[in-house]
Amino acid sequence: MATADRVRTAGAESLAAGADLTLERGPARLSARVERAFGRIDILVNNVGPFLQKAWDEVTADDWRLLTETNLIVPHALIKAVLPGMRRRRFGRIINIGFGRVGQLAAFPGILPYAAAKTGLLLLTRTAAAGEARTGVTVNMVSPGLLRGGILPAGAESGREPLGTFADVAAAVRFLASEEAAAVSGANLLVAGTWKM
Repeated sequence: MATADRVRTAGAESLAAGADLTLERGPARLSARVERAFGRIDILVNNVGPFLQKAWDEVTADDWRLLTETNLIVPHALIKAVLPGMRRRRFGRIINIGFGRVGQLAAFPGILPYAAAKTGLLLLTRTAAAGEARTGVTVNMVSPGLLRGGILPAGAESGREPLGTFADVAAAVRFLASEEAAAVSGANLLVAGTWKM
């Protein structure tokens, strides 16, 4: 609601719509509600899913189900829900929010289900981009690293590694949603500085 109010204060139309996206029809119902309110959906930003810090050998089956469903299955369902309208108009921008080290296939003992789901999201991003290559719909990912004000490991604030901001991530999303990025699809835009393992 606070975000919707800020959008209205800035002079634009806004709708705050809730939905249980884990239900089979949830994404389609949310998409239909937004299309009824605004007539179309041009941009989808998949910024959903919880983060879990837990030792890899303590992760439960329920943890796997929650992290995979919310960080991978739900984005896939939302993409499918908005695609028909985007294809008809031959225009659409789909942007998935990833993870700064995604795609490295490195060891992540403390965030295994999250990292695995985000790696799957990268594969989904590139597969959908290839599948929509001739429809006018682009599909990309923005992968943040350590962010000031976010979830940080101990000592990160005082370390030598520069921290990004949520504004940095928003700027990357804005670029991929813009006309200037019309020829960019299947990309994973890292907003992570030189953050490494």
